[in-house]
Amino acid sequence: MKSRKASIGMLLLTSLVWTLFFPLKIGYAEELDLNSRAYILIDADSQNTLLAFNEHEQRPPASMTKLMTLLLAIEDIEAGKVSPNDIVTASELAWSMGGSQIYLEIGEQMTLHDMLLAVAIESANDASVAVAEHLEGSVENFVERMNAKAQELGMNDTHYVNCNGLPAEGHVSSAWDMSRLALEAIQHPKLLEFTSLKEASLRENTKIIYNTNKLLWRYEGTDGLKTGWTTEAGNCLTATAQRDGLRMICVVMGGEEQQSQFNDAATLLDYGFARYAYKSFFVKDNVCASLQVGKGAADQIDLLAAEDVGISYEKNQEGNITYSIITQPYVDAPIEKGDKLGEISVFFNGECRKTIDLCAAEDVERGGILRQVGKMLQSVFLL
Repeated sequence: MKSRKASIGMLLLTSLVWTLFFPLKIGYAEELDLNSRAYILIDADSQNTLLAFNEHEQRPPASMTKLMTLLLAIEDIEAGKVSPNDIVTASELAWSMGGSQIYLEIGEQMTLHDMLLAVAIESANDASVAVAEHLEGSVENFVERMNAKAQELGMNDTHYVNCNGLPAEGHVSSAWDMSRLALEAIQHPKLLEFTSLKEASLRENTKIIYNTNKLLWRYEGTDGLKTGWTTEAGNCLTATAQRDGLRMICVVMGGEEQQSQFNDAATLLDYGFARYAYKSFFVKDNVCASLQVGKGAADQIDLLAAEDVGISYEKNQEGNITYSIITQPYVDAPIEKGDKLGEISVFFNGECRKTIDLCAAEDVERGGILRQVGKMLQSVFLL
């Protein structure tokens, strides 16, 4: 009898340990009643994984592939390699694409801007090929670049075979990798602008396209990113939403039921927003401090935050968040706008979570001789 009680006691103790320390991984798909075969939820600020299941399982990403196509196109626009006003001509290969499309005709021309709208909103396979060929000359060259970017982002579960996600042997990714891609994508405002649009018009307002991401209508704060579906991949979605400064990213893959990708994503996002919040101290380009200027045409200069200053945290832990500003006692002119003149660090429980540059708000030229003499005489009389 004692042996039986001891065994039961040990079983209960083991169960308690697993419940306390591993509550999120063990059976959480069933507990949340999720349909997806793989998923991940991350806090975009800390990049911490909040929930995950089969997150490194390689699966077909379907049209979520197009998020990489959009990212590379936006990078080229930002770098000045191409313009949104570039004219993109549809090839026979683009015309031949099946699945979701805007039915490009061979030789049809659209601006790069409109082609990207078609990719982001309509999930157009033909437009994806047209963009790839415009940027790199061929789909093959573009896919090489996609794979290189994936490696750069640490997407080790990913291998691309095409630019649109149509079924192809060896074309795989994972929930984890898609979350890494999403983290990079949200750094580009223009990409978020495209993916946040519920609808847009093409062909001189003769064709209206509607976003395949139904969370834009159903879930407050949603502004991206990309849906995906094929028979092999199931229902997939990489989604992001922001509320009160807190941004969550989730990826769901392999859903078998209709609309499951939207339901599962909403459930995951609900989990994140219910348990976490964001503490903001300063917004990007806001004045955080000022600094005395020596030998300058001005006596003082404002310091601006190079990025938003704040951190995400588990609710009820706000009292553990602090920040500190470190600058030199003064700085001599000349000063150029954007010069780094200090830092602001944010701490949680005394541990530094992030450090952000403080930069000069404007140019300060070196002061003339008369100004310097005047300042010296003023200081003498004050003494």
